[in-house]
Amino acid sequence: SIPIENPQGLIPFFEQLFRAELGQASGPVRILHYGDSHTAADDWTNTIRVEMQERFGDGGSGYSVAGRPYAGYRRFDVRSGSTRGWHTDGLVGKPGDGIYGLGGVSLTVHAPHESVYVEAESSRFELYYFQQPGGGSLQIFDNGNSVDVISTDGPAGPAYFALDTDPGQHRLEVETVDRAPVRLFGWVAERAMGVTYEALGINGATAPMILDWDDATLQSNIAHHTPAMIVLAYGTNEAGRKAWTVESYKETFSRIIQKVRAAAPASTILVVGPPDRFTRTRKGWQVLDQVDTIVEAQRKAAAENGCPFWDLRSKMGGKATMPVWINAGLAQNDHVHFTSEGYRLLGEALYRDLMSQYELFEKARANLLASRE
Repeated sequence: SIPIENPQGLIPFFEQLFRAELGQASGPVRILHYGDSHTAADDWTNTIRVEMQERFGDGGSGYSVAGRPYAGYRRFDVRSGSTRGWHTDGLVGKPGDGIYGLGGVSLTVHAPHESVYVEAESSRFELYYFQQPGGGSLQIFDNGNSVDVISTDGPAGPAYFALDTDPGQHRLEVETVDRAPVRLFGWVAERAMGVTYEALGINGATAPMILDWDDATLQSNIAHHTPAMIVLAYGTNEAGRKAWTVESYKETFSRIIQKVRAAAPASTILVVGPPDRFTRTRKGWQVLDQVDTIVEAQRKAAAENGCPFWDLRSKMGGKATMPVWINAGLAQNDHVHFTSEGYRLLGEALYRDLMSQYELFEKARANLLASRE
């Protein structure tokens, strides 16, 4: 009956929402939502995004990875693309050096006249990239007009290029100038106020992938972006691995939380458990019991690290409820993923539970202030 466990962990996030609602925020309230294919589809996250922005204001699309890193990549709130010469690093099954940036994905190229673009409505843009010895130059275009040329040459490390624009629709594009290495992480497109809800899902991803991301790059990017809340929504793919125990996964997930918190000590970290899942056997579809292990481990890791926890499977109705969702047209026949309508219902449920806690926060805040008068 508790909508979100350990709700006290939401207080720093709620305080920023409260100030934004009063028009007292110094910039957008940024929410990063990391996850697997459930997040990558953006149906679930877009529902939460729309609800948040309708109430607290539209802060823009926020951070999105550069170009189209894989064929199924999509964000409903931004359009992006690239020429065909770019190579994607960070996807599942393609081990690399871990220098992937805020979204866990980077694009690299070693040739001139290769471009990446983003189309969004914004008054401020920012490019996240990797500076490296011998790095190539980039020409920056805004709605087809050249506005700057920057060099990515320098000591190795993450770097940033910001551009303030007139409010409105823009197409920002970068084009490589010379035959030299260039690595891009992503774009930020923001308005002065409101909420951004930034879906950073990777198909097939597991939470332990984050431990392989370069610490210095990830911490710099997160600290630079200053998110108010970071959502960690994993577990579906981990449940397919029998080797995990409650204790081993709890220890690993705690390390992930601590790595993220080191970069954003003032941010709320919301842990979202995996949904129900079935697997095909010789006897037909059977419930995947290993989801129990992952949910319990995440719940314990969240509690031990002071993080709020939202049990998605419980919101579905509990264990072995996936067939009910399939029969209702809310989940797909693979017994893993949802339909667009199913994701929309899950998004509405998470938003509703967050706001029920926010209303309690508002009342408690008002009572506290009144008691001090």
